[in-house]
Amino acid sequence: MREINSELQARLDGGATRICRCWRVDRRDGTALGFTDHDADVTFDGLTFRAGTGMNASALQSATGLSVDNAQATGALSDAAIGEADVLAGRYDGARIRHWLVDWERPDLRVLMFAGTFGEIKRQDHAFEVELRGLAEPLNSPVGRSILRTCDRSLGDARCAFDASAPGFTGEGVVLGGGTWGALLATGLEAFADGWFTHGILTWITGENAGERQAVKLDRTVAAGRELWPWQAPGRAVAVGDRFRVVAGCDKTATTCRSKFGNFLNFRGFPHLPGDDWVTAYPTDGAINDGSSQQS
Repeated sequence: MREINSELQARLDGGATRICRCWRVDRRDGTALGFTDHDADVTFDGLTFRAGTGMNASALQSATGLSVDNAQATGALSDAAIGEADVLAGRYDGARIRHWLVDWERPDLRVLMFAGTFGEIKRQDHAFEVELRGLAEPLNSPVGRSILRTCDRSLGDARCAFDASAPGFTGEGVVLGGGTWGALLATGLEAFADGWFTHGILTWITGENAGERQAVKLDRTVAAGRELWPWQAPGRAVAVGDRFRVVAGCDKTATTCRSKFGNFLNFRGFPHLPGDDWVTAYPTDGAINDGSSQQS
């Protein structure tokens, strides 16, 4: 149950229109941003909540028990507010958000209405719409291991235990230009086999995207150099000469774990798990039905 200051409650009961909404967004890189739907800036807790950003939010849906609070916020994409390049670069992924009802005449009179994190962000026509996930959202996350043929770990994490920085598994490249259909054309990776970095992770070292990470969809050798296809375009412009580091790709199969990384003892999948065809299998005339393996 929310506790509302008695003076604020008296102002709410009076019916005067002195109430506005304020949102504070804290990105994981430490950047704090403030927004308000008031027609003038509002300042409290050492942060200025800026007006004129087009920020708005739907009514919060809340319930008792362990139900998850949820809401949506919308606003304009602009350099003065939330920039499209920053959204594309993932700088708002998992950002913390708090939402208050504030008396704009007395910002010290306010009540916290919502606290949570950014969820899915959609972009359309120079605007954004973001899902706001409440503090109970982690209760919806799966717990425990997944029973899959493929590995459920990420290359180099604690359970995988493979040293992805070992010689031969990490390379540095320099951008030569753009390849076909949005691929990056690079040099410096000639010592690695064709396709070695497919499913790998690329980290930018220099340029406007420095520090950002991207998953690699495809790595192939072409006449002009090496083409790397990211799953998603970089958030900011890539310039000729930008340097990056890329880690060998893992498709999470048992074969790759054994032959490419020599790490099969730490494989976290179930490669011999029967497929759906075994569920619907039945005896047929002329087949060998003695219970032995059907592998040739």
